[in-house]
Amino acid sequence: MKRRTFIAALGCAAAGWPRAGRAQQRVPRIGYLSPFSADDSKSLLAAFEAGLGDLGYVAGKTIEIELRFGDGQEDRMAVLAQELVNLDV
Repeated sequence: MKRRTFIAALGCAAAGWPRAGRAQQRVPRIGYLSPFSADDSKSLLAAFEAGLGDLGYVAGKTIEIELRFGDGQEDRMAVLAQELVNLDV
């Protein structure tokens, strides 16, 4: 009887492992900082996302990208970089 109880408990525990593993997975977040405006960065950002796609990542699904643009103002870059650091990307 103890053997059956042990096997049943082991089976129940094994059935819960995949769920526990998925619940702990976190979608990776990448910080993207550009000194240019969003419009001027479109081609660079598209190439960046294409490169991520080649590695199997899809923005908004398997990875999050936090975008920050300096709009040509060098003095904003430190503030934007600090925002990304605070977001723990």
